[in-house]
Amino acid sequence: MPKNKNLLMIFTRNPELGKVKKRLAADIGDKAALELYNFLLEHTFQVTSDLLVDKVVYYSEAIQTGDIWDKSTYSKAIQKGTDLGERMKNAFIDGFQKGYSNIVIIGSDLYDLQKEELEKAFLELEQHEYVIGPAQDGGYYLIGKKSLNSTLFKNKTWGSDSVLQETLKDLTNEHIILLEERNDIDTLKDLEAHPELQHFIKNK
Repeated sequence: MPKNKNLLMIFTRNPELGKVKKRLAADIGDKAALELYNFLLEHTFQVTSDLLVDKVVYYSEAIQTGDIWDKSTYSKAIQKGTDLGERMKNAFIDGFQKGYSNIVIIGSDLYDLQKEELEKAFLELEQHEYVIGPAQDGGYYLIGKKSLNSTLFKNKTWGSDSVLQETLKDLTNEHIILLEERNDIDTLKDLEAHPELQHFIKNK
């Protein structure tokens, strides 16, 4: 059994040219998209590294060594499954089997995410069964649970604007809490909303 009952799971893509931020890359180019993705990975590292929970990074393709995810702070694993839902379900199964009781999963490319929101998510799990961070595009940037409930990962059109509503429908009779809405950076419009990130557009 782990000493810490709280686990943060970070889903990330291996940062490779032409394989990250594909929608955005169509407008700013593969090189700039990769540079932006690496910047967002660094941001995610900064807001999670001091969080007082256990942490595991789930890579999309292969576990990397010598990257920003220091093995003294982050455990490492590979995502398993045919779609995002199955990969998340399998990660939660692994976490609960290891003895964690409060598990939160996030992506690795949310520029608006701050440490305080993650702390709040774990705090809310002390009193609620589920915590969800809604995304402006109709999905969610965070979901936390105290039990598996694999229904949440089935019959969803991942990447569509219906994911959040479909998930909430599955939780109609459950005790949930919603965090503040945040926005992923998936399109040129999303990127343009952040003046401090405009140099990624200029690098096209």
